[in-house]
Amino acid sequence: MFNFEFHNPTKIVFGTDTIAKLDQLVPANARVLILLGGESARKNGTLAEVRVALGAREVQEFNGIEPNPSYETLMQAVELIRREKLDYLLAVGGGSVIDGTKFVAAAVPFVGEPWDILTTHGQVVTAALPFGSVLTLPATGSEMNNGSVITRKASHSKLAFMSTHVFPQFSILDPTKTLTLPTRQIANGVVDAYVHIVEQYLTYPANGMVQDRFAEGLLLSLIELGPKVLATPNDYDLRANLMWIATQALNGLIGAGVPQDWSTHMIGHELTALYDIDHARTLAIVLPANLHVRRTSKHAKLLQYAERVWGIRDGSDEQRIDAAIAKTAEFFEAMGIKTKLADYELDQSAVDAVVAQLEKHGMTAIGEHGDLTPEVARQILTAAR
Repeated sequence: MFNFEFHNPTKIVFGTDTIAKLDQLVPANARVLILLGGESARKNGTLAEVRVALGAREVQEFNGIEPNPSYETLMQAVELIRREKLDYLLAVGGGSVIDGTKFVAAAVPFVGEPWDILTTHGQVVTAALPFGSVLTLPATGSEMNNGSVITRKASHSKLAFMSTHVFPQFSILDPTKTLTLPTRQIANGVVDAYVHIVEQYLTYPANGMVQDRFAEGLLLSLIELGPKVLATPNDYDLRANLMWIATQALNGLIGAGVPQDWSTHMIGHELTALYDIDHARTLAIVLPANLHVRRTSKHAKLLQYAERVWGIRDGSDEQRIDAAIAKTAEFFEAMGIKTKLADYELDQSAVDAVVAQLEKHGMTAIGEHGDLTPEVARQILTAAR
């Protein structure tokens, strides 16, 4: 196991009727900006609950953060905050709203061009406005980490940044807020969380016994509850478990002290930026092909994954690896998510375009070994056709 330092300062407030606790969590003298995505929080009453809980505090709203939050939209929020001298942010939504809020929090006090926050992957961030979140969509884990992914529409760029300054101070997780979500969003959330876990687990052995067993337990839980959560949308316990799994998938615990990959995400981000495909669906396209092409470097962990997660013990090494990759794709398909570029009406031109974007953004040596070059990315995308 590698040396590591682990610190996660985000307070989690989990369960029903927890939005009322905002009154204790947000400073009494805060001048609050609520950041929102679409209209769902307003229509289902969540926004009204938030406003009641915030009481007499000065509260303004910023609506319209996209499913892939854009730099252009978020900069409008930055300008509003600076103009109105607001000092506390509250994200009400899913991972995209929380990601966007992290960028806004870092951009408001930033001196210079805020896009530099993304191009330096957060290295230039020295301060951020305080913020919390009310999670309404379990998927990304953004509610308990310090990472954010932002798209710049003008250049079709989708870049990530991390900073210790953008951990949420708190996140409220009320599973009842997920009961009215569309099936598509729940399916996306399951697959998104699954791939987050795989990116930190399916690399090479590092004798991280705790991390491996924790990751395997989360994967097994997703495999078990994924179809059920679609079939019984009003089951509170299933939604509660999904919400907590998605948070655990990317709060730093399972990735501490072990190698991490993230190449599926890097390639997937380019697919989203170019073709506006849901983030989780790009991951479902890329991951099985990625595992197939890079099976040699991932050989030992693929066999472990086959046995411990899918119960595959018979056959040669290569047969077991093939079966595990096939089971992974079948699980995504069972969630209603297609796993081939052709399913999204993309052909060879998309392969060329994504590889070009990876090169443009300097993603030429990614993966846990730094050996996923543009040529390897081309092989992966070709295998995903």
